[in-house]
Amino acid sequence: MQDNRIATRDDDEIDLIALARGLWAQKWLILAITLLVTAGAAAYAFLSKPVYEAKLFIMPPTQNEIAELNYGRGKSTELETYTIKHVYDVFARNLQGESLRQTFFNEVYLPSLDESQREGALDRLYERFSRQLVVKGPGKDTPDRFSVTVQIGDPVKATEWAKAYVARASEAAEAELVKNVTTEAAVRARNLEQRIISLRENAQRVREDRIQQLREALKIAETIGLKTPVINSSAAVDITVDTGSKMDYQRGTLALAAEVSALEARVSDDAFIPDLRTLQMRYDFYRMLKVDPDQVSVYRQDGSVEVPQTPIKPNKLAILLKGLILGLVLGLGGALMRQVFQARVEE
Repeated sequence: MQDNRIATRDDDEIDLIALARGLWAQKWLILAITLLVTAGAAAYAFLSKPVYEAKLFIMPPTQNEIAELNYGRGKSTELETYTIKHVYDVFARNLQGESLRQTFFNEVYLPSLDESQREGALDRLYERFSRQLVVKGPGKDTPDRFSVTVQIGDPVKATEWAKAYVARASEAAEAELVKNVTTEAAVRARNLEQRIISLRENAQRVREDRIQQLREALKIAETIGLKTPVINSSAAVDITVDTGSKMDYQRGTLALAAEVSALEARVSDDAFIPDLRTLQMRYDFYRMLKVDPDQVSVYRQDGSVEVPQTPIKPNKLAILLKGLILGLVLGLGGALMRQVFQARVEE
């Protein structure tokens, strides 16, 4: 039994030696295949168009950069202040929105293609565009940071596209926020205006009621012949007329007639309405409230964006190395197949 094992081992060694000799005999075939595949990989590496990557990182704005949005808002008003999180969320929603991506695709990406490149199906072009422009959300290590990456053949255009895409998202977010602020201010102004109108109408009705009361008191004073006020009187007459003061008639006809004339000649009741001037000031403030978009920033760029100098694709060294390995494997495989085929023919 031991002799059989020794014989098997010797046979294996003989087979391996024979295999190595057979491969060595076909070294030129292996070398030719290896060189051919490596040459193909080299041609691909040096003839492929380079791809450059521009990446822009985005962080939340500072409190000072959103202060313009909070003008006229706070505890003293019924309008809540805008927080950094709320403003940044609006920007992030626009940055990741499909509407912005489609607009950028139609207005920027498609015009950059030549006629031959536009001949493909629109959905395929959009799919390629989506691979070239990628918006990445926050990660575990950077919970508030977004990134916009553009990978195309022109390094300058890649940088411009990354900046332009973020700028468009910023403009959309700022427009949305400014519209919200102005709309809320307009609604607040309308509410205050309606309150002012109601107070004026109420004041007019109160004045008309007072005039009616004084007229009735004047009739009573005329009936009893009282022209001047009663300084100290315990009037025996019980007046049942419901006036502002049941003893208004005691002021006398002269005073009552003068007050009736003054009330009837009054043009405006504004000076006699409590808190009206305060309401008017607030109304004018909200009616005239404007937000300067140039003073608002909904994001903060993290670092600078430089024009890339080195392409990320193709990696020539890696392609050559992979081509060399693949060529060697294919050469060895081809040599083995040829050796097996020759062995079968000889049998």
